[in-house]
Amino acid sequence: MLILVGYIIILGCVLGGYSLAGGHLAILVQPTEFLIIFGAGVGAFVAANSGNSIKATLAALPMLRKSTRYSKAMFKDVLALMFLLLAKARQEGMMSIEKDIESPKDSEVFRHYPDILNDHLIMEFIVDYLRMMVTGNMDAFEMQSLMDLEIETFLKEAEEPAHSLAAMGDGMPAFGIVAAVMGVVHALSAEGLTPEQVGPLVASAMVGTFLGILISYGFLTPLSSRAQQQAHEAAKILECIKVTLLANLNGYAPQIAIEFGRKVLFETERPGFEEMEEHVREAKSKRS
Repeated sequence: MLILVGYIIILGCVLGGYSLAGGHLAILVQPTEFLIIFGAGVGAFVAANSGNSIKATLAALPMLRKSTRYSKAMFKDVLALMFLLLAKARQEGMMSIEKDIESPKDSEVFRHYPDILNDHLIMEFIVDYLRMMVTGNMDAFEMQSLMDLEIETFLKEAEEPAHSLAAMGDGMPAFGIVAAVMGVVHALSAEGLTPEQVGPLVASAMVGTFLGILISYGFLTPLSSRAQQQAHEAAKILECIKVTLLANLNGYAPQIAIEFGRKVLFETERPGFEEMEEHVREAKSKRS
């Protein structure tokens, strides 16, 4: 929603300021200029990226409407879920959570958290590493190395849409100049036109430069920044799970383990100690 608010502010200020200065909005309506600029930008985007990168970018666009990918409530639920799983494993043995991780949708622990169940990224990370803890003999150092590599790989892939949008945005001013130059060439090469007739054609051509810069810095660059922020938010929730599991693997009690996870969160999403304790108590009461 905030991205739409930002776009409205940009257009309102740019077009409003132009109108207040005595400019005529009609001259800015140049479909052919927009076709040249945007079409060339899309063509460059397709030429510069692989099929997987294009698909990832298109899939990421709907998510950019959200101000954040994961809210504070989601982080609290993830930590509460981790507590319930680790507490059950500590009380009843690691094998007691085998059914939970093999069939999460049928699990009494997971069913209280439908948003987490529907998040493929979180579920795969939790289930995979809990499965290793149940069936494997990996020590904390080995598991940390593997987790770090997976998060690094995820972040590299998740940032591809941001890099693609940024590259596309960087090229828009240049394509705006191309459109403007083509318009000027058209105006100056037309035969039999008076100076009074050439002037409006040159003015229309210069709209291309304006459109290229506006599309770049007003629309695509903010999208790129938002995509990169959401990629880092997703990596942060994986890091939170990683730290919690490693703390448990090193022998800390579940309550202390989720405190490790809480501490690595960004300040804006990090719940307070008492707030987290209350949320865990509510989670325990729901399960009992």
